[in-house]
Amino acid sequence: MVALPAVDGRQYVYRVYAPEDALPADLFWDAWHCHDESPLPRASDLFDAAVIRRVG
Repeated sequence: MVALPAVDGRQYVYRVYAPEDALPADLFWDAWHCHDESPLPRASDLFDAAVIRRVG
């Protein structure tokens, strides 16, 4: 799960499917591009703004 803060003050959470050895930056960019293609307010593109948690 990757949580991205957006300019509207909300946090949007995305489930990113990736291998266990995926780099945090790869997870961030996968979630960010998913958010960027949606009609939601712009997400921060700062890597240190994301919260990444392994689920399952």
